[in-house]
Amino acid sequence: MGVFKRGDVWWIDFTTPNGRRVRESSGTHDQQQAQELHDRLKVRCWEEQRLGVKPDRSWKEAAVRWLKETSHKRMHERDIEKLRWLDFFLGNLMLSQVTRGEIDRIGERKARDSSASNANRYLALIRSILRRARDDWEWVNHIPKVRLYREAKRRVRWITRDEAGRLLEALPRHLRDMATFSLACGLRQRNVSLLHWDQVDLVRRVAWIHPDEAKAGKAIAVPLNQDALSVLRGRLGIREVFVFTYRGKPNKVCCTKRWKDALATAGIDDFRWHDLRHTWASWHVQSGTSLQELMELGGWSSYEMVMRYAHLAADHLRVAACRIDGTFPSQSPLRLVA
Repeated sequence: MGVFKRGDVWWIDFTTPNGRRVRESSGTHDQQQAQELHDRLKVRCWEEQRLGVKPDRSWKEAAVRWLKETSHKRMHERDIEKLRWLDFFLGNLMLSQVTRGEIDRIGERKARDSSASNANRYLALIRSILRRARDDWEWVNHIPKVRLYREAKRRVRWITRDEAGRLLEALPRHLRDMATFSLACGLRQRNVSLLHWDQVDLVRRVAWIHPDEAKAGKAIAVPLNQDALSVLRGRLGIREVFVFTYRGKPNKVCCTKRWKDALATAGIDDFRWHDLRHTWASWHVQSGTSLQELMELGGWSSYEMVMRYAHLAADHLRVAACRIDGTFPSQSPLRLVA
C-alpha cells in the first residue's frame, strides 16, 4: 500500500521479503517525509533479510538492554546514574556513530570536571556496552578502542590512634558510632551504612556481609572485637531495621559538612571516609597481623590488594632481617674495595 493517512498522520504499510507485514505510524503530517521513511525502512528490511546486512542500532537501545541484563549488579544504580550523564553525549547516536573521537571527548570532559580515575569509570562502562553489543548481541562487527587514563597510585593514608581519638570526639553521635565501628572492623562505608540487625549475632560476636553486598562478590565474615561490640550494644536502644541510622533512615552519606568540620577540629588533612579502612588495615599490619589474615578479615579478592600495606610491617620483619647478624666480625669495620 505504501503510505496512507489516518487522521492527520501518515502511516507506513509494506510487506518484507520474508512475508512479515509492517504497519506503523510515520509520526509526521508530511506525506513526502512519510514516503521517504517508508522507502528507507523497506530498503533496510531488504538488506537485512536478503543481503545479511546488520541493522544499525542506537546507543539508547544498547544502554537499555545492558541495564536489563545487568540489573543484578551491585553497582546497578550507579550505572544508571552514569548512563544518564552519558545520554547528553550519546543519546542521539547510532552505535556506528560512537567513534573513538567521540569517546575521547567524553573522557576528556569527565576528567576535566572530576578526575582521571572517575573518567575511567565512565569509559569502562562505554567499553563494556560496546563489547557486549559486538560479542554477545552481534549488533556490530567492529567497535572503537576505548583508551583509559593512567591513574596515579595513591599513597596509603592512615591516621594514628591519637588522631583517631580526636576525630571521634569531634564527630556527632551517629557518625562517631559508624566511624568507630569502621575502625574496629575495617568494613567499607556502604557495608556499614546498610548493615541490618539480622546480619549481627552479638552472642557469637560475629557479623556478616552477604555476597551481593560485598565488592568482591563473596560473603564476608566479620569477627567483632570489643570495640565493635561496644558500639553495637550502645545502639540497641535505638534499634531499627538498620544498625546505623540518622533520624530513622540509614546514613548513606558520611562525607558531610559535619565530617569535614570534625576533621578540621581534629587537625587532620587529606582524609576521606574510606581512609578509615586504610587506617584499620595499617593498624593491623603494624600490630603483627599477617597479610594473609588481613586479606580474609578485609574481604579482599586478591593478595595483591593487601600488598600495599606490606611496607608498614617493618617491625614484624626485623626478626628475619637479624638472622644474618654476626656474619662479619664486629671489631673489624667493613672495607669497601673498589
